[in-house]
Amino acid sequence: MIKKEVFKGLLVGLIANIIGLYLATIILGNGDEFITVLKSASAEGFLGKLISLGSILNLIAFFVFIKKKQDYRARGILLATVLIAIFTFIFKFM
Repeated sequence: MIKKEVFKGLLVGLIANIIGLYLATIILGNGDEFITVLKSASAEGFLGKLISLGSILNLIAFFVFIKKKQDYRARGILLATVLIAIFTFIFKFM
């Protein structure tokens, strides 16, 4: 039961990060397409920063789960944020 709740939180965290990344590309992309912005961000070396901006929605989801007393789902959100940070760190130094 606990693993299931943490997994749900992890999925919510990953989906929230993808949505946040999409919103960040819309705001910072000056009307360009999503893929075009990601390619140019990768070429210019700020894709990791863009991914990190996308994780701001995880903060909102985390506090919503804490407020609803769904601590294990909040733990999944935290796990998703840590995994995204590790991915960003590895991507930066590859």
